This record gives sequence, structure tokens and C-alpha cells, in this order.
Amino acid sequence: MSKADRALGRLDGSIQTLPNPDLFVFMYVRKEAVLSSQIEGTQSSINDLLKVEAQIFDPDRPNDVGEVLNYVTAMNFGLDRLRELPLSKRLIREIHERLLEGVRGRNFQPGEIRTTQNWIGPQGSLLNEATFVPPPPDAVMPALDDLERFIHDDSPLPPLVKIGLIHSQFETIHPFLDGNGRVGRLLITFLLCQADILQKPVLYISHFLKRHRDEYYDHLQAIRDRGEWEPWLKFFLKGTSEVSLEATETARKIVALREAHRATITAGFGRAAGNGLTILETLFDRPIVNVTEVRERLDITFAAANQLVQRFVESEIIEEITGQRRYRLFRYSPYINLFADNRP
Repeated sequence: MSKADRALGRLDGSIQTLPNPDLFVFMYVRKEAVLSSQIEGTQSSINDLLKVEAQIFDPDRPNDVGEVLNYVTAMNFGLDRLRELPLSKRLIREIHERLLEGVRGRNFQPGEIRTTQNWIGPQGSLLNEATFVPPPPDAVMPALDDLERFIHDDSPLPPLVKIGLIHSQFETIHPFLDGNGRVGRLLITFLLCQADILQKPVLYISHFLKRHRDEYYDHLQAIRDRGEWEPWLKFFLKGTSEVSLEATETARKIVALREAHRATITAGFGRAAGNGLTILETLFDRPIVNVTEVRERLDITFAAANQLVQRFVESEIIEEITGQRRYRLFRYSPYINLFADNRP
């Protein structure tokens, strides 16, 4: 727990030293969205997500990218709502509604607490073959009421231990017909931010949980079967520590990358250096751009914008990704690659 606390504090401090923390949060949130969704079986990558957000049509794109987009929406919505509404059953239902809107699971009552029995097991399994059967419908709301009281009580439990308990209990209650895993992992971020442990949502805990997915599920089941809380909490704290240190290192690399590219632009772009530095900052919040967007951002002619973009390409800061002569798109690959993860 001490290691996890120190690692989270270091992460929070490193993010605050970034020149514009809100800009850089963009990719942290998207990495968590991709990985949390992949735990539930989606195939979309962070590049798929960025292409959709940049309105790039890709016939080979996985069909489930909408689920990842919804995760980003639900994350941002929840963080905004926390400014005016404490974490509660009402907020959890609102988050769930946005998570399932228009995607797989939309027919499973988005935003509504279940009124029928659900279960977890191999695909196609029946209730008597289930690995885990959550509480019956009439017990769900009382259990959520208890959980809500626990979230807001004055317990002397250390915050990270309490967050680990809340996540596992939410997953055991399984209050929705679909989307429980993703909502439960969103709760980790919301609880960290609500408790002011993190000022920004930069802990992609799903990176650890996906890498150890079977162990993750086994620990949750061991709580239900045998009351083994401590092994789960040790696992959760270890993951928090590991991912915090990794995310802190990513922040260090972001700063180094930004300074290197600022130096390249200042030294090599001549009179266009001022505009080049403005566009560089834009790339951290919109890492796939076109010439028209550059023109509109700077209020310059299309020819000048095109020339500026070409300087970025020649300096190997961005790369063209369509292979077309018209309607070209450019990706800030060095930045995106900091968040790529090819490990299983």
C-alpha cells in the first residue's frame, strides 16, 4: 500500500508539471478506454479509436470501436458530473446509459438496474452451469444502497484499500445486465479523482488488469467463494503501483518529446516557427490532423498551411497516413507510440 501511495503521488505530481495537463490527459483517457474495453473482448486499438475520432473511414476497422468511443464519453461525462453530483447510484446509472448507448448491449436496459437474474460463465452456459451467480434482483438495490453508504462513510480505511473493496463489491453485485466490468473500472478512476488522490484521470489501471486478466477474475471469485479479500487487495495495490510508475515514465517521455520537437521547430522553421509551435501544441490534443484544420487553427492561407505541414513531415514530427494526393491526413506518430502497447 505504501508503494502504491508513493507511486500515485509521483504520477499526480508529474502530470502537474506538464505545460498543459488537460492537453495530455487526452491520450491517457483513451488508453484506459481501449484496454478496459479489450478486457471485455473488443478488438479495437488506440489507432482505431483515433481514426474514428478523426473521421477516417477504414474498411478493416473492428466493428466494436463504438464501444471504446462510448467509454471515453462515459469517462468525460462522469468526471464533469462529479463537480456537481457525488458518486452515487444515480451517477452510476447515468454513466452506464452512456456506456451502452447505440452499441452492443443497448438492448440490455442502459441506465437501468436489472430486474432479472444474470450470471457469469462460458458463452451459452445456463444458470446451473454458471461460474458465478450474482445476487437475485430483489437484493440488488439494497446491496447498492449499502455500497453507496460505504463510499461516503467516514471509515478510517486507507483510500486505496477502500477503492479496491468498492470495485470488487460492485462487480459482485453486478447490478446491470451488461457493462458491469467497464462501469466498475470507471469507478476506480472516479473514486481516485473524487478523493483528490489524482487531479487528472491518468491511471490506466486496465493495462495491468488486462495483462493479468485470469488472475484478476480469479481474485474476484475467491472473495465470493472463500472471503479472500487480502490477496485481491494486494493484487490491486500492486497493479496500482506498477501502472502509476509506468504512467509517470510516459509523462516524462511526453515532456522530453515536446522539448525536442520545440527545439526542432525553433531551429528549422524560420519565420514559420511561431505557427509551428502553435500547431505542435494542438497535436497533443488532436494527434491526427489535415491541412484544412491547420489553416483554420492559424487563420492562414491553404498554401501556407500546406507548406507548414510539409515542414513537419520533413522534420519527421508527423507522417502522412492516407497515401493520397488529396484529402491527406497526418499523424503525430512519436506521441501516439508512447501509448501503444503490443504486449498480450
